[in-house]
Amino acid sequence: MSKTPAADSHELIRVHGARENNLKDVSIEIPKRRLTVFTGVSGSGKSSLVFDTIAAESQRLINETYSAFVQGFMPTLARPDVDVLDGLTTAITVDQQRMGADPRSTVGTATDANAMLRILFSRLGKPHIGPPSAFAFNVPSVRASGAITVERGTKKTVKATFSRTGGMCPRCEGRGTVTDLDLAQLYDDSKSLSEGAITVPGYKAGGWNHRLYSDSGFYDADKPIRKYTKKELHDFLHHEPVRMKIAGINMTYEGLIPRIRKSMLAKDKEAMQPHIREFVERAVTFTTCPDCNGTRLGEGARSSKIKRITIADACAMQISDLADWVRGLKEPSVAPLLAKLLHTLDSFTEIGLGYLALDRPTGTLSGGEAQRVKMIRHLGSSLTDVTYVFDEPTTGLHPHDIQRMNELLLRLRDKGNTVLVVEHKPEMIAIADHVVDLGPGAGQAGGTVCFEGTVEGLRAGGTVTGRHLDDRAALKKTVRKPTGKLPIRGATTHNLRGVDVDIPLGVLAVVTGVAGSGKSSLVHGSLCRQSGALGAGVVSVDQTAIRGSRRSNPATYTGLLDPIRKAFAKANDVKPALFSANSEGACPTCNGAGVVYTDLAMMAGVATVCEECEGRRYQASVLEYRLGGRDISEVLAMPVTEAEEFFATGEARTPAAHRILERLADVGLGYLALGQPLTTLSGGERQRLKLATHMAEKGGIYVLDEPTAGLHLADVEHLLGLLDRLVDSGKSVVVIEHHQAVMAHADWIIDLGPGAGHDGGRIVFEGTPADLVAARSTLTGEHLAAYVGG
Repeated sequence: MSKTPAADSHELIRVHGARENNLKDVSIEIPKRRLTVFTGVSGSGKSSLVFDTIAAESQRLINETYSAFVQGFMPTLARPDVDVLDGLTTAITVDQQRMGADPRSTVGTATDANAMLRILFSRLGKPHIGPPSAFAFNVPSVRASGAITVERGTKKTVKATFSRTGGMCPRCEGRGTVTDLDLAQLYDDSKSLSEGAITVPGYKAGGWNHRLYSDSGFYDADKPIRKYTKKELHDFLHHEPVRMKIAGINMTYEGLIPRIRKSMLAKDKEAMQPHIREFVERAVTFTTCPDCNGTRLGEGARSSKIKRITIADACAMQISDLADWVRGLKEPSVAPLLAKLLHTLDSFTEIGLGYLALDRPTGTLSGGEAQRVKMIRHLGSSLTDVTYVFDEPTTGLHPHDIQRMNELLLRLRDKGNTVLVVEHKPEMIAIADHVVDLGPGAGQAGGTVCFEGTVEGLRAGGTVTGRHLDDRAALKKTVRKPTGKLPIRGATTHNLRGVDVDIPLGVLAVVTGVAGSGKSSLVHGSLCRQSGALGAGVVSVDQTAIRGSRRSNPATYTGLLDPIRKAFAKANDVKPALFSANSEGACPTCNGAGVVYTDLAMMAGVATVCEECEGRRYQASVLEYRLGGRDISEVLAMPVTEAEEFFATGEARTPAAHRILERLADVGLGYLALGQPLTTLSGGERQRLKLATHMAEKGGIYVLDEPTAGLHLADVEHLLGLLDRLVDSGKSVVVIEHHQAVMAHADWIIDLGPGAGHDGGRIVFEGTPADLVAARSTLTGEHLAAYVGG
């Protein structure tokens, strides 16, 4: 009998003693060249095991194969907290991180399709205008001349001229849009400055910002602005910075517009205070660049054509149509380039993104679309024996599209790769070769392996996931009657075809349809604008990620820390700033971070718990102040449910804090510690944290974009209860959603389709879920009928 070669004995990835984040000494064996799905409630430790342990260590080991010089330019990764990791292969992670929202980043630039088109046009375009960079909207044209001295042997000064032809439109600098300030939002021209004409936040009459203008002497402060002469209006709005004495103090005077641009528009929108962000959104208008008509390209790049098509036309086409156009180009001199470009474009169609255009800004893609755009480059790869790690690849996918995604993952596996998937959807769990279920709860109540084995074993295993795997939401017996309607007429955003629809108010309305059918365009593009015009406050909770550093936590993000600090300050008769770890109360050794970082150049930096404050982040003197028998660090270590009781009664009773904690518990985050860094939260937890924050905003209409993203089957029930409570309290709730349980629970469904891109953009059904199931006239109807067993 022949002996098995030693190399064939490495068929498993072994993990022993993983303790990253909330994992409790987890030890598992994962089969290679199989599809393994990791399940468990949100926050049970799936991402900590798959991304922060297995994928992170693989990446770190690969980085260590480079020279110290090269490593100096790479991000430094610390070794995960695990005893043994054995049998690792190269890991390629495809996560849900939104792609950069840089205004110049498009689907084409993110997938190399633009780079190939630029080469194509530089070779075949007529008239010939220059190299590939002449078609790049990220490259400005540059001309320079002068003298350079070359210090080699005998010094020699040479006359030099330099020019580079770029494709950037000089007016909008490759952004496609130009910004304008709406003057009507800056001041009321019927009033004078003395009457408080300036309506910008922070420019109240009597304040220094206001006195800068009213006491400047350039114009009469008692004259209405509409009566200013041309020069006076110029001095008021556009004057260059000039030092002068105003009310006896040396100040710099400059026009209102440049001052607002510097003080408000130059800041990151996310970091602004809510009232300033609201003002900026009102006052700044983005208009299509008149020079390039939104194509981002200079005149030269727009003049060169292949078969009557410019590169701007090619990028604006739907990708499936662009692929057909490329197929028609028969040019032997660029045959390899055409083959590669065609393969990339066909991959888009295969993965269900054929409805996009290459000039679509990446910041406007949904989480699911962004993830699939990242998959494009791996589909045709000839690498095998690679570990692919996916984070909820079904996010943003209609049940119809999930089938396609399943086939893609199985294809990657069949090429001899190990595929690890973190997922909640039963349709994807069903195709797994191996399942690892983490839990049993979330946060500190999770972090252990509850089950590993086959899907059949999981069903019979009795874990939370196993019990909910065959859950089916029943259609509601009775649906609520609308209290009114919000008419949308002639909507044409993106691919919408002059859509007319009435959105019912006072009920739970769900907007469905395959990915790319126009749901977000209808809701965000038309509904939010329309309802704003009607004066109904709209609270929109989209999928954009929460930005947060190690110092941010649920208490700072939700504004909970403010009432807590004030309560501590009042009880101890000291000032609130002492109870902020980012302000006066911070431990001086670690500056309130709780850990001390040691930078080791190209090696991974080391974070050690601060010896002075023992990770509590505060000075010892601050921890002597108590509220209800607890110090501030003990309060921040409490989970939400415990803190909710703590602030409800007794000495620590703080209604403002209690209200915020109730909302956090409502969205199912009762297990979260108040001081847990935001960087350690999973995608589903961040989505719900954001939802809890937005629930406090005053508004009649709540618009939620896929609130079930990142939620376990058991958590979806929680969410449905929350949506019901919102509607019962008199609010209108509009949800964009693919999850059949939410559709079944709706009072009214608006289904868009029938396909994606220019095959969509029409209303194919509106009515109750029961009617949709009975009619089975659309893809959504068929899937919903199968789900509820209709």
